[in-house]
Amino acid sequence: MIGAGLAGSLLAIFLARRGFKVTVYERQPDMRHHTIPAGRSINLALAHRGIRALKHVGIFEQVSKLLIPMRGRMLHDKQGRTALTPYGRTPTEVIHSISRPGLNKLLMDAAENAGARIHFGQRCDDLDFDSGNLQLVEDSGRHSHTVQAPPVIATDGGGSAVRQAMVKRLGVKVVEDLLPHGYKELTIPAGADGRHPMEREALHIWPRGGYMLIALPNLDGSFTVTLFLPAQGIPSFASLEKPATLRAFFANNFPDALQFLPDLENEFYAHPTGLMGTVHSDAWHVRDQVLLLGDAAHAMVPFHGQGMNCAFEDCLILDRCIEKYAGNWGKVFTEFESQRKPDAEAIAAMALENYVEMRDAVRDPKFQLQKKLGFLLEERHPGVFVPRYSLVMFHHLPYSEAQRRGAIQQQILDALTAHIGSIEAVDIKQADAVIYEKLGTRKITT
Repeated sequence: MIGAGLAGSLLAIFLARRGFKVTVYERQPDMRHHTIPAGRSINLALAHRGIRALKHVGIFEQVSKLLIPMRGRMLHDKQGRTALTPYGRTPTEVIHSISRPGLNKLLMDAAENAGARIHFGQRCDDLDFDSGNLQLVEDSGRHSHTVQAPPVIATDGGGSAVRQAMVKRLGVKVVEDLLPHGYKELTIPAGADGRHPMEREALHIWPRGGYMLIALPNLDGSFTVTLFLPAQGIPSFASLEKPATLRAFFANNFPDALQFLPDLENEFYAHPTGLMGTVHSDAWHVRDQVLLLGDAAHAMVPFHGQGMNCAFEDCLILDRCIEKYAGNWGKVFTEFESQRKPDAEAIAAMALENYVEMRDAVRDPKFQLQKKLGFLLEERHPGVFVPRYSLVMFHHLPYSEAQRRGAIQQQILDALTAHIGSIEAVDIKQADAVIYEKLGTRKITT
């Protein structure tokens, strides 16, 4: 395997539990003993799909100690007023904030305990698909060596070296669609009493149309804050080159957040500006030799909180393919790609749509009305009308089916709210009839 990040470490557990001899080559030094340079988001949202995969290998109980439940989006307007929009209709429909490094370290420990071997400071430089030779370079760059690799599973992230080798050597077509927006991470420290200075069990959002600020809680009482902003234009990262301009931008747009950001200027100019994008690869596998999994196959923007959850679900589905085909790697890889590719395309599209929702649509009274109506219809038609967000976050329905049903349900919501401004004005009999017509009565079972 190439890459001992979240997906790689979890997949190593799955494979080792099946009795395979698993060797993982990881480019970075061991984060359990070394400080890894900043760059990737250090906060993640764990939801039902990811939890199911963790439970399957018996480590969710350990992971649960790292979690903070988030019941909904806490929206902050420019005057500092807040309003909580719940994620779901029931108390179990929550997502969980978790530290990326904390989770990755736990998964690495579990992978090694299961029998996997992880070699750190080993960068994948090339892969010869004819000979099966994998070329590795030590982190120092002074030594390289070759190992006989197949089968190889690449979990080496959005910039996958294995995927690049597939492009270079086999002509696989890949589109890396970068957003014109970037992100910068900041910190709201814990209060003087060690507690969270804002509501602990919420994902905080400051939606401002073309940009936004979000904050996720940490176990130590702090929040990890992320600013999403265009790279160019006004406002943009390019327009905030001077500290005075930066502070004025926050004072005007995020005044209640600014009071909790004592180190704003130092963090802003010291931390890198991250890139975001979607990866579309024509092929995820090469015969019985190589498979791309997780971000290496289908990196997506982070606005649906499904990058990690999707990758963890990949691990579970690959495990099922291995069970089905009993070591025939060609069939395993073919089945996995066939099953997951439509779902990866669906969640990538929904993640992009969710960016617009988070930064802009959540401020629209019509959006809030439809959110309330969706919960009401779900209560009246349990298991039949389920809001798309819930289908993605709190169910295990394939992403492509969630996208299809979500489109039908959005048409229903649009029709029912076209000429009204309050939940009381909804024609319930009409709603019941159109749901029966469009969705029937069969309940979702996953």
